[in-house]
Amino acid sequence: MARLPRLSLPPHLLIPLIVACALFMEQVDATVIATSLPAIAADLNEDPVALKLALTSYLLSLAVFIPASGWAADRYGARTVFRSAIVIFTLGSILCGLSSSLLDFVLYRIVQGLGGAMMVPVGRLVILRAVPKSELVASLAWLTIPALLGPVFGPPLGGFITTYFDWRLIFFINVPIGVLGVFLATRFIENVREEDVPPLDLKGLVLSGVGLAGLVFGFAVMGQHLVPAWIAGVVSSVGFASLVLYWFHARVTPHAVIDLKLLRYPTFRAGVVGASFFRVGIGAMPFLLPLMFQLAFGLSAFASGMLTFTASAGAMVMKFTAAPILRRLGFKRVLVVNSLLCAGFIAVNALFTPGTPHWVIMSVLLLGGFLRSLEFTALNALTYADVETEEMSRATSFASVAQQVSLSMGVALSGFVLELMRGARGEKAVTLDDFTMAFLVVACVSAVSFVFFVVLPKDAGASLSAKKPDLPDPRAEVPNTP
Repeated sequence: MARLPRLSLPPHLLIPLIVACALFMEQVDATVIATSLPAIAADLNEDPVALKLALTSYLLSLAVFIPASGWAADRYGARTVFRSAIVIFTLGSILCGLSSSLLDFVLYRIVQGLGGAMMVPVGRLVILRAVPKSELVASLAWLTIPALLGPVFGPPLGGFITTYFDWRLIFFINVPIGVLGVFLATRFIENVREEDVPPLDLKGLVLSGVGLAGLVFGFAVMGQHLVPAWIAGVVSSVGFASLVLYWFHARVTPHAVIDLKLLRYPTFRAGVVGASFFRVGIGAMPFLLPLMFQLAFGLSAFASGMLTFTASAGAMVMKFTAAPILRRLGFKRVLVVNSLLCAGFIAVNALFTPGTPHWVIMSVLLLGGFLRSLEFTALNALTYADVETEEMSRATSFASVAQQVSLSMGVALSGFVLELMRGARGEKAVTLDDFTMAFLVVACVSAVSFVFFVVLPKDAGASLSAKKPDLPDPRAEVPNTP
């Protein structure tokens, strides 16, 4: 049988582009769902705010299963896990398109999350291991450029399909992309695995999974009347207790599934803890904006998507200017000042009214996306700056878990504020004032990240500046992943 011709691109370009194929699928999926939430809620006869469970369930599924992704790649081979993850994510997409109730939809989103948990982190791990450090920045930049296209095209595409066709079709667009991803992974990615793989920390995986899922899910269902309040309280309490037990477990376990010892690095600590507060506000944005535009402003899903995509367009523009800004101003100064600017731009959304000209809304979202991308550019380059090569697998898992949990908390917190506001009025409908308060609350939480960045050493990330830090974690670059 004749061999297929090999692509002539060098590995530091080819492998990131293949991984970007999977990331593009995930980003498109996330952004079209956010735009289509009101239509999905109407079709399933559910409260639109209750659809936050579809977002948080996916993010929590990511957070629960991501810690095992590095171990699975080491044990079974990166290509095997990466390819299987694409298949699971694609099947989950098909099932979401066939769902007939909120329960079905949430369960199938969890299936998608299982695939996503292995897909992007393992793909990023392939890059980190296969590409020399001298080419790493360029590789990650190539990875994120195609990935950024997903959130740019996602909202208008999702809005168009939802407005003029059927929301279920938005899940089926993942099928051809998934097939292409499986083919490219099979053809061009080596099945790299480790010879000496430590045993999986199953106890830690269970404790962290129960803890994260219980804490966030319990908080997410509070006020929704989907379950009694006491059940939500018990679930949250069990989650908190499990996380406390995990803390003690991780301190004495050599190969903990989430390695808390990595927090000894100041740069990693800022890139995980500080960034988690920052992402709460960012995670709320793709949930709040489409709901506000459609429920409070009366816009169609398509019109809503044509507004919200500008935030991702601003993030994409920043890709080409982030490196010189960081080299000129330094990591610490950018993180400190820009964290407050970004929080301010989240709060500005509270000033929007149905009478606000669309060009003003788009300008604010465009500039806000630009600044947000700069912050994540600095954070994701800085996070791994001091991590040793042999710790990279655990570091990527830890950072990815923190990212998904903080994004899900952003959705849960903003939904909780909407519930409190309308509950205080004794009404079922959400009003513009409810969204105003939600934006202000999540903006304040994001501003807390300033405290963690201001204590960084003045020369934090100095070693990266000479290497043109252009950006690791693409999922954080484009935070529309709920």
